Amino acid sequence: MSKPIVAIVGRPNVGKSTFFNKLVGRRVSIVEDSPGVTRDRIVAEAEWCGHYFFLIDTGGIEPDSEEIIPAQMRAQAELAMEMADVIVFLVDGRAGVTSADADVAEILRRKRKPVILVANKVDSPKLPDNFYDLYELGLGDPFAVSSVNQLGLGDVLDEIVESFPKGLEAESDEDSIKIAIIGKPNVGKSSMVNAFVGEERVIVSDIAGTTRDSIDTPFEKDGQKFILIDTAGIRRRSRVTDDIERFSVIRAIAAIERCDVALLVIDAVEGLSEQDKKIAGMAHEAGKGAIVVVNKWDLVEKETNTMRDTERRIKGELQFMSYAPVMFSSAVKGQRLLPLLDMAKTVAEQRAMRISTGRLNSLIQDAMMMKNPPSDKGRKLKIYYVAQIGVKPPLFSFQVNDRKLMHFSYSRYLENRIREVYGFMGSPISFVFREKGERGDL
Repeated sequence: MSKPIVAIVGRPNVGKSTFFNKLVGRRVSIVEDSPGVTRDRIVAEAEWCGHYFFLIDTGGIEPDSEEIIPAQMRAQAELAMEMADVIVFLVDGRAGVTSADADVAEILRRKRKPVILVANKVDSPKLPDNFYDLYELGLGDPFAVSSVNQLGLGDVLDEIVESFPKGLEAESDEDSIKIAIIGKPNVGKSSMVNAFVGEERVIVSDIAGTTRDSIDTPFEKDGQKFILIDTAGIRRRSRVTDDIERFSVIRAIAAIERCDVALLVIDAVEGLSEQDKKIAGMAHEAGKGAIVVVNKWDLVEKETNTMRDTERRIKGELQFMSYAPVMFSSAVKGQRLLPLLDMAKTVAEQRAMRISTGRLNSLIQDAMMMKNPPSDKGRKLKIYYVAQIGVKPPLFSFQVNDRKLMHFSYSRYLENRIREVYGFMGSPISFVFREKGERGDL
């Protein structure tokens, strides 16, 4: 079952980003446009007392200097309410009620969604004189918090968890492999879902942007349960011109966050684009299993070794995701689809694989004998001990004499040796290097 979604709404300068970061539990950069493959971190997973949920910062709702609430402000508030299970309405506790706050509150009152009114920037036990004016918003008792000083956040989190729709977290899908089908618009993602399940479970259209939401489709094959998550196509930031599509992108990012394996679907005719690379980076940085699916392969004119050359070219352009298998399909014609599910199962299993400490240390010692560790100014890197400390994705801890001596190229060499022996097909793996005496927690 999907994790609940909590949206934070509010005007600029009320401390939403700080509030967001504190609830997530770490500093999360919220960027407008990130070069390369950096994920947009407007969505993050949060946890409170064993309850996991997605937290979304909708960005500042900024009223026009002449209008109380312009169209964009209203649209963002409306869309946040539509996609969220719980809404946190953040206001400035020191400023009292502004006209913009009152207008957003009017929209919130008309919706049948739980709304939690949070007055931020209340930095002392003594409430500001105008604090009680917030009752005029008609949204119940306001919570006084200070995000900077982390005061009152526990009470808000208690209320958030208590407000989740009953039964949303009740069903377990631990036995199911969750597959997010991601990619640009109009590459055949919905057609692929329909072909997998053998019926028209998702609306299919040639018009880009038809899928506005993330849709979960459970089904079973050969005794293995799957959940397919069809997502809205992710376009370049400059192409996301309307708010509806902007929130579709957020839904797609949330789908990546909660999947086990991401199928990156690219158009065989168009080839790999820069946007494809960015979308691949989202799955990679999220630590998800990944398979690159070259769809519409039936439309490509074949010559000798066309498939091999295409795979080689994609691998070369996605070097940061070289572990991801490249497969070819035609969703419309139902070609080469069942092998995709078999591969997704393999990738999910590899992502959950754990290597015993004894075998791992033996492998690393052999690797060090085959290729000497780097040294600097007569000081040589020593690896005392290695252990796998995490799965989904695999995480390895190395105890070393000096982490500064661990050159990137040698780290990549060790990763390649681990993959040569144990595979981890389709899964990113991560290393953490610690020196003697350092704490073992992350």
